[in-house]
Amino acid sequence: MKQLIIIILFLLPGGLLFAQQEKSLVKDGNKLYEEKKYTEAEANYRKSIQKKKNTEGDFNLGDALYKQKKFDEAGQQFNQLGSTSGNKAVAAKAYHNLGNSLLENKKLEESIDAYKKALINNPKDDETRYNLAYAQEKLKQQQKQDKDNKDNKDKKNNKNQKDNKNQDKKDDKKDDKNKDNKNQDKNQDKKDDKKDENKNGQDKKDNKDQQQQPNKLSKEDAERMLDALNNDEKQTQDKLKNKKLKGAKMHIEKDW
Repeated sequence: MKQLIIIILFLLPGGLLFAQQEKSLVKDGNKLYEEKKYTEAEANYRKSIQKKKNTEGDFNLGDALYKQKKFDEAGQQFNQLGSTSGNKAVAAKAYHNLGNSLLENKKLEESIDAYKKALINNPKDDETRYNLAYAQEKLKQQQKQDKDNKDNKDKKNNKNQKDNKNQDKKDDKKDDKNKDNKNQDKNQDKKDDKKDENKNGQDKKDNKDQQQQPNKLSKEDAERMLDALNNDEKQTQDKLKNKKLKGAKMHIEKDW
């Protein structure tokens, strides 16, 4: 019996044999897909289209990729099917699934284009029309959010610029104040220098006076001593004493 089956298989045309294998692989793939074994289902679908190119294997391969969240690969599969299929019903379903794959990847504008293509091929598809409206609304929200973020960023930048300008003004005022303080310090230094000069001059004058005074007193003493020769010694000493007291000087420092 086994030999008979082998003989019959060899007698079958090659195309028919591959067709039967391709259908068997797709059927097994569908069973695995229903069991949510999407990786194994993908492997079967790939084998089926390698045996013989077929729409069912291609389409279901895209579905298995989508279920595994391989949205880029799934989108490529559906886009190829939609653009090459001569069957409007198949093209509409392929573009619908392409739109879903793009929507999952948050590619809103591209998903809207895909849904529109699906509706061109099947204007009565309410599910696609709903998904299109949903994607359009999400795009509006995203654009509004982007605008709000941009406005907030611009406001923040303007505030930072304003703060920087205010800080610059404060720094300028601070610099001016420091400059004024430096000028005041400089003027004070000049005053102090002048004060020191006055003090030194006064000290020199006092020293000079003090130096001259003893000389003057010595001269007077000498004269008075000469007078003493002719006057009473006690009377001469009292005069000398009084003269010395009158010659004493007190230096008064100024407080500036």
